[in-house]
Amino acid sequence: MTQEELDALMNGGIDDLDEEIDENNFTKENDETETKETEKLDPAHDDGIYPPPATDDHQVVSQLDEVTKDSEEKASEILDIMDQISNAMMENEENSNTILHILEEQKALFEKLSNKFPHIEVFAEQLAKTEEAIALINKNLENAQNAGDNIMMAMDIMQFQDIHRQKIERVINIMRELLKYMNRIFEGKIDDSKRVSSARHLHGDKTDDLVEGEDDLDALIAQFAGGKSE
Repeated sequence: MTQEELDALMNGGIDDLDEEIDENNFTKENDETETKETEKLDPAHDDGIYPPPATDDHQVVSQLDEVTKDSEEKASEILDIMDQISNAMMENEENSNTILHILEEQKALFEKLSNKFPHIEVFAEQLAKTEEAIALINKNLENAQNAGDNIMMAMDIMQFQDIHRQKIERVINIMRELLKYMNRIFEGKIDDSKRVSSARHLHGDKTDDLVEGEDDLDALIAQFAGGKSE
């Protein structure tokens, strides 16, 4: 209990105090209600979604055009790199086949020497080493063939990127046609320069935030319409 309430109680003015408290509570409730109503009208306190300003950073079609262009360029670069890797793998495979042919001839030679001179250990040792080299070459050839197959699969998968680009371009074309349709359906037969100027203030307006002239009106229209597309 505050000192004011205590003094009112001691002086027998408790009824006046109750009225004052009720009046203060009523005023406080009204202030809170007005604050909530103001927050509802203020976009900063609204949970609704508002369109972004019509600036260059929010041009949807322009950004989609950039996405499709960059995507096509990067995909082309990746395909070129993968093609170079594939050509290098094919060249390595041809060289490995050449080496394998030489090793097969050496193997045949050391088999004859080892059979004819079994007491000479060096022939048997060289035969074993040649057979080991042949096994390694065959393993490398197998890996090269698998790598080539994987590269071809990756290049096929990259074709889906081109399909995605075409889908985005189709969306862009639909948006452009829709914009042309909207411009057409709202087009008038009277030139804008010949129209009567819009009233700046109408009876019943309770705000001072009014359009000051034709320039402000054009700027307002451009902001919401994003300008007329070419």
